[in-house]
Amino acid sequence: MKKVIIMAAALMASLPFVCAQDSIRIKPYGFVRNYLTFDSRKTYTVVGGEYNMIPFDIDTVDGVDLNDVPSMQLQALTSRFGVDIIGPKLGRWSSSGKLEGDFGGFGNNNTVLRLRLAYVRLTCGGSELVVGQDWHPLSGSIMPEVLGMAAGAPFRPHSRTPQVRATHYWGSLGFSAALLWQLQYMNNGPKDAGDPTSTASIGFANNALWPEAFLGANLKAGILYMQLGVDAQLLRPRTHAVVGGETRKVDETVASLTPTIYFQMAEDLWSIRIRTLLAQNTSHLNQLVGYAVTGVNEDGSWNYSPMQASISYLNIAYGKKVRCNLFLGYMKNLGAGESLYDFGGGTYRIYMKGGEEFTHLNSVWRVAPSISYNVKAFNIGLEYEVTACTYGDLGERGQILLNDRLRNVVDHRICAMMKYNF
Repeated sequence: MKKVIIMAAALMASLPFVCAQDSIRIKPYGFVRNYLTFDSRKTYTVVGGEYNMIPFDIDTVDGVDLNDVPSMQLQALTSRFGVDIIGPKLGRWSSSGKLEGDFGGFGNNNTVLRLRLAYVRLTCGGSELVVGQDWHPLSGSIMPEVLGMAAGAPFRPHSRTPQVRATHYWGSLGFSAALLWQLQYMNNGPKDAGDPTSTASIGFANNALWPEAFLGANLKAGILYMQLGVDAQLLRPRTHAVVGGETRKVDETVASLTPTIYFQMAEDLWSIRIRTLLAQNTSHLNQLVGYAVTGVNEDGSWNYSPMQASISYLNIAYGKKVRCNLFLGYMKNLGAGESLYDFGGGTYRIYMKGGEEFTHLNSVWRVAPSISYNVKAFNIGLEYEVTACTYGDLGERGQILLNDRLRNVVDHRICAMMKYNF
């Protein structure tokens, strides 16, 4: 890892001088970022605990909740480096690109270099074509200003993914279309034909052949920006099934449709951002919404229905050198469109991010005020994040029954951030 870092630093130092004769300009950038976090309860996290999702349900043994455990850590895994590339004209089209990484991946050596962004962009007038790994159209650069590394997830869709995306603007009105494939952010599904345990894999999307698709309309008018869009996805959860000890090929698919609206007003000192989704099976967007088995056929194949949730967030920020921010998020599990299949004894099979841990999730809300100090290349900030979940018993459609068995858990996270940009 030390050699990799030294080589990367040497390469970035030489980049401004590379390819100058070919009219290609390369500009390195990045930052060193440290997070010190405290959690009052065990929570579902990724990227070494920096990316915080929600607190776990109560797990009681002899009257003691095993998840009622505080923790604290300091990490710099998401320190980042990248290069912006300005290329030559290709006819009437301007060319550019980006390559960006950090150390947020995990492997045998604990932390490994992770690809974040890698794409080529062609622009001509009001038209733009992007090919490569970029932010998902539901994520993009239009994100809340929270200090935490999760950037508002699981309330904000969060994914960087390989794609082909075209956008065209007629004045202030634009339309975009994208075809997307999965890589680092994946849907969950059955582990294999004989083991229905939930696991994450790009195979569920790739085996369906049809890529995920997004269609959207954008409006830019002064300080106002709006987006209307819909995301469509087709998965093939299993290609084989085991029936009576015999393995058979099966044809299974589950389709989902997620409409969204985004609204933003922003000037130099203040901004207001709002997004709401009627989410179906958006676990690949780091949201806690999946799909469930609703029937079993004679050939061993299963029928599925996407789970559905209402998810929204509001973000308000003010200031420049000293900037104050308030993030509010809410999610409500709406269940599936039809009854779930009972495999016996009230056993249902729901596939979602986090696996079986969150199939009994009813709702989540978050309040996260923060303040940051920003001067030149230096940023420090402090954020207090309260995330509360309600868990309960499953109803026949995967919704949570509103009875006296509902249980509430709360995590209080304090996040201190120090960042140096270059």
